[in-house]
Amino acid sequence: MEDVVVRRWSRRPQSVRLARVELRATLAGWGLGEITESSTLVLSELLTNAVRHARVSPGREIETRFMRTPRGVRIEVHDASDQRPEKRPLVVEAANGRGLILVAALADRWSVAPREGAGKVVWAEINSPDGEGGCCGA
Repeated sequence: MEDVVVRRWSRRPQSVRLARVELRATLAGWGLGEITESSTLVLSELLTNAVRHARVSPGREIETRFMRTPRGVRIEVHDASDQRPEKRPLVVEAANGRGLILVAALADRWSVAPREGAGKVVWAEINSPDGEGGCCGA
């Protein structure tokens, strides 16, 4: 199995579910089952933000990249919007706005960066609890 998996998704809510299925299969193939739950939750939050908030031209797709690292996985979500996500203060009564708080709690590292061309990449790294990703010599 390759050490990088790249997929493109339409800006539809169904894409989040399909991307989670893809990530689960990828992590299983890499022998990283112990980080599946936290990784799929982080992916869900990042991709949902892109689907909901990335205001881009119709027909533009969102790209995910799952990269095996020496200690786990790096999840990237690329979109063509320059609008950066912002972590908001937690409001207990709010129906939404907790996504990046969850990402920060579950990921070992995460950030936002410009990408080549238009838009940005939001990424997160999730490491295996034992610090061993059984990786590939990266």
